[in-house]
Amino acid sequence: MPPPPPPPPGAMATGTAIHAVPCAAGQPKRKTHRRGASSLSVRASTDAASTVTLLDYGAGNVRSVRNAIRHLGFGIRDVRSPEDILAADRLVFPGVGAFGSAMDVLTRTGMADALREYIRRDRPFLGICLGLQLLFDSSEENGPVSGLGVIPGVVRRFDSSKGLIVPHIGWNALEITKDTQLLQGADGHHVYFVHSYHALPSDANKDWISSVCNYGESFISSISMGNIQAVQFHPEKSGATGLSILKNFLSPNSSGSKVSPGRKASNLAKRVIACLDVRSNDSGDLVVTKGDQYDVRDHSSSKEVRNLGKPVDLASQYYIDGADEVSFLNITGFRDFPLGDLPMLEVLRCASEKVFVPLTVGGGIRDFTDANGRYYSSLEVASEYFRSGADKISIGSDAVFAAEAYLQTGKDGKKQLGANLESIRQSGPLGEEYAWYQCTVSGGRDSCPIGAYELAKAVEELGAGEILLNCIDCDGQGCGFDIDLVKMVSDAVTIPVIASSGAGAVEHFSEVFEKTNASAALAAGIFHRKEVPISAVKEHLVDAGVEVRV
Repeated sequence: MPPPPPPPPGAMATGTAIHAVPCAAGQPKRKTHRRGASSLSVRASTDAASTVTLLDYGAGNVRSVRNAIRHLGFGIRDVRSPEDILAADRLVFPGVGAFGSAMDVLTRTGMADALREYIRRDRPFLGICLGLQLLFDSSEENGPVSGLGVIPGVVRRFDSSKGLIVPHIGWNALEITKDTQLLQGADGHHVYFVHSYHALPSDANKDWISSVCNYGESFISSISMGNIQAVQFHPEKSGATGLSILKNFLSPNSSGSKVSPGRKASNLAKRVIACLDVRSNDSGDLVVTKGDQYDVRDHSSSKEVRNLGKPVDLASQYYIDGADEVSFLNITGFRDFPLGDLPMLEVLRCASEKVFVPLTVGGGIRDFTDANGRYYSSLEVASEYFRSGADKISIGSDAVFAAEAYLQTGKDGKKQLGANLESIRQSGPLGEEYAWYQCTVSGGRDSCPIGAYELAKAVEELGAGEILLNCIDCDGQGCGFDIDLVKMVSDAVTIPVIASSGAGAVEHFSEVFEKTNASAALAAGIFHRKEVPISAVKEHLVDAGVEVRV
């Protein structure tokens, strides 16, 4: 297949998967514009009424927005020229990536001026995430960089110097400040955010603001003025609430889908994530399986790969059940050429048509050379996964290798030693007086001379947006998360940490949230085997006083 073009720099912050195992110490084991009084009224034909114009400038995953629009019964017309923007009856701009890169593309193609004119005419417009930020005067991201200058204000980074976890990832509550059609039914609900930069309310832009959100400070989560709407969150990834918001824009005269808020949202929720380990079984079928300390074969005489269901079916059910995210881990990805793994790409495409919460994929995100000698960079591999429906990419083995290289060339020995000491804990798995958390690669088969603490610190400095933290010793045991490991890593970094491995009861989720700074907890087997439903986890967390999306 021809190589896919890479996205612009900063198209997506990737996550890092850390596979850790406690080993005995020393014994390696395993401008603002002012609108006029008049607005342009357009009478659309029947065909135009069911078609939305989408501005996709080629960065990150826009498939999710496409799928949500189509799910709501609308067709899509893609912008190919500035004239397409000016001819649009309704325009959706799902901006992703870096502010400067996006403005470069929009300016170079003439689309920036077309956008300004479209908005000046007060035509129906919905910006999403970066599509909101670009409306402001400028951004400090790799800047200052000038924006479209529609709304007064500067986009700034969240301040992580006082312990705030950045990026702001997850489900947070909206505080609606203006009655708008767009946000009808959204009050009291969580919506999904993923961003490191934000716009602050001010006297100059207060008339634009329709809702705010609190994360360390109050920031603008949506704007509304006439027909111009934009949101910082991702409605296409905000479940039924998000789909209702999208429908309010696409069908402003309809009543929309009202979603019962249940328990009123108040702040950032802890996330419950369903994980699906996907691989081919001995018959060549792609199945969801589950390992026991990474061993996915039955202990019976058959030694067959455990088959716990079909990936798309399970992902769809977990979305219905209330999972806040779904993660696919292609656990044979390190052995095969991932761009040749058409079934896994198809799983992503199909799942993204049914699952309107974030999708993560991991496994095989690395440089490859195919049988014909054609070289593919890890960026090309990741780009194809994004285009197939992934919202986040999880990098495992290559993240370890990159961290090792970084520490060898970018850190002095004294600092490295200090980090190693942080990986040591008292009492090992076999009763040793001291042990340390050693990282592994290749699905846990190979050990590396780097500790979990120093790896976490290194990948944060290298730009990882989130850490998925596994523990081989706890995997499949059902005895709870490794609290010491999760606390050590989540205290060490200012990016979100997902606790993984070991969940066997609802109490394990409240324990990890109460005793560590984990932003999310992930489970697999207990959901696949229907031992503990996602709803039971959420109900328990509510009873324990933990903020969750319900």
